[in-house]
Amino acid sequence: MKPSNDTRISEFLLLGFSEDPELQPLIFGLFLSMYLITVVGNLLIILAVHSDSHLHTPMYFFLANLSFVDIFSTSTTVSKMLMSIQTKSKVITYAGCVTQIYFFVLFAVLDVFLLAVMAYDRFVAICHPLHYMVIMNPQLCGLLVMMCWIICVLHSLLQTLMVLRLSFCTAVEIPHYFCELNQMIQLACSDTFLNNLVMYSASVLLGGGPFGGILYSYSKIVSSICGISSAQGKYKAFSTCASHLSVVSLFYCTMLGVYLSSAATQSSHASAVASVMYTVVTPMLNPFIYSLRNKDVKRALKTFFVKETLRGQLS
Repeated sequence: MKPSNDTRISEFLLLGFSEDPELQPLIFGLFLSMYLITVVGNLLIILAVHSDSHLHTPMYFFLANLSFVDIFSTSTTVSKMLMSIQTKSKVITYAGCVTQIYFFVLFAVLDVFLLAVMAYDRFVAICHPLHYMVIMNPQLCGLLVMMCWIICVLHSLLQTLMVLRLSFCTAVEIPHYFCELNQMIQLACSDTFLNNLVMYSASVLLGGGPFGGILYSYSKIVSSICGISSAQGKYKAFSTCASHLSVVSLFYCTMLGVYLSSAATQSSHASAVASVMYTVVTPMLNPFIYSLRNKDVKRALKTFFVKETLRGQLS
């Protein structure tokens, strides 16, 4: 790729984790395994919710949406990296890079919003149990998910349009395994003040806002649980939000760890390795957290596979 003064270069190079040819099969096998586990695990969650009428509740409706988003979020980044290793080509086109930024930002922020909506659902279930079905009616649940999508689509579109205004004057190497928004802004040779302003403002509003909502919901939940007199009642109330609390903790702790580690080391390579935690590991672990700790999901999956086995034998 020859350097040029053109403001619209045709391609970028995704450097990935290592240039050592001997490590490529190991990296390919590791990420392929994690990707398949993520896709299969989240598909099973969606299948369980869809097939069992007992799971047609607000909590599982939001969970199915979260699983859907996790599948596509991981596919946006990992599939391209696997293809690059397989073809031994680190090249990604300009259009491909911009498209990857759009979908990664979309699904990443959707994760944050859905976790906040799920926290609100648990807040209503524990703090207002008698009015739960009235408040969390199907219309409100659908409206909440639709609003999450609309906000995230518009935000992702804004960030993508801001990237399109940037100029890249030389052959650009991205020290990451996907086109990450912050990396792209740092590599631009034109003025990036407005891009940084929009990016950090959006991070505060669309990241801090939902996180504040999650903290508020759980502060009310903890207060409500402490007011329950019996130990059995406290355990039952806490068990209804334990899985969601685990996912929230995993998501935010890994994301915080990424930014702290990258700030401490000032290394783009270290940031790329650390980002695997919330882009790949967290979506992979979510189905295990919800299925292993949830008898309803395990029962729904068992019933589904028993029915399919019997149907196959009869036919």
